[in-house]
Amino acid sequence: MSLKIKQDHARFRDIVRGRIKNNLKKYVQKGEMIGKKGKDFITIPVPTIDIPHFRFGEKQQGGVGQGAGDPGDPLSPSQPGDGAGAAGQGEGQHLLEVDVSLEELADILGEELQLPRIQPRGRDRIVASRIKYTGVAPSGPESLRHFKRTYKQALRRQIASGAYNYRRPVIVPVREDRRYRTWKQVPLPETNAVVLYMMDVSGSMGDEQKEIVRIESFWIDTWLRKHYKGLETRYIIHDAVAREVDRETFFHTRESGGTMISSAYKLCKEIIDAEYAPSAWNVYPFHFSDGDNWSADDTRVCVDLLKTSILPAVNLFCYGQVESPYGSGQFIKDLKETVGAAENVALSEIADKEAIYGSIKQFLGKGK
Repeated sequence: MSLKIKQDHARFRDIVRGRIKNNLKKYVQKGEMIGKKGKDFITIPVPTIDIPHFRFGEKQQGGVGQGAGDPGDPLSPSQPGDGAGAAGQGEGQHLLEVDVSLEELADILGEELQLPRIQPRGRDRIVASRIKYTGVAPSGPESLRHFKRTYKQALRRQIASGAYNYRRPVIVPVREDRRYRTWKQVPLPETNAVVLYMMDVSGSMGDEQKEIVRIESFWIDTWLRKHYKGLETRYIIHDAVAREVDRETFFHTRESGGTMISSAYKLCKEIIDAEYAPSAWNVYPFHFSDGDNWSADDTRVCVDLLKTSILPAVNLFCYGQVESPYGSGQFIKDLKETVGAAENVALSEIADKEAIYGSIKQFLGKGK
């Protein structure tokens, strides 16, 4: 019975997984879904799932293929209507909410978008250690005493000596019966990564543009967490001046002011230099803007910072240009001409929420 239940549960999970894959593009665009998550799981609404089954009719009724009829006759006595009429009493389609782990969601995202596995830098491996219990010994600290093994050893001794009485089965361990867990330290390679999100919050970046950034950053985090043991996120906002903020401030700062993109890149460089040495970290800067920079001179400063400082230190630099009715959109053109051919640069134009799906593939499809 237990095996049957496990098989049915696995089959149900496969069906749910298939539904999620079929509707992944729709889920990616939904911002409200991101808020319905716990530490390791996210709640996803899927259409009601009916498992196929046989339904037996009344015994008095004829079976399949019995009775009078002509080719083309409907199988059901009901006739199709024109869709008009008063309100009905039947139930409609309901949604079933299922909990999906973020790791499984990352697998589905990778399969559907055909994302390659990320190849961490070989020099970024940090070797930690953990304790692994390897056996049992007759001596050790009392905190590691193995009670079950101690009891079995005492029982074995009493049976062998003839002292065991099955009518009064009292087992009293002596000092020689005690058994203790043995352990050793095992090296545990870990890979760490940091994501630095930078966003333009000048007057041309409105709530719709920030919502696109919020949704896309969630899916980026989900994919990167699958590949790294530890993932840190840092947030930078900028107009004419850049500053580091928390996640809540990042997505809810009111837009105002002009734009100097170089201020964000300078702060990004400072954070990497101070806290995330490329020899120990995989570094992923993501910058989102409407592409309207203050001047061509500032754009040249940005390009120089990228070429000399940021690109040599990071796994992948991604720039997403969110379409805005107020932005010129020139910045991505300048990046394509200057650093677009670099191996660790990914550029994407995001017109609306429907474009998030393709943008994620452009960013993560390099497997860096």
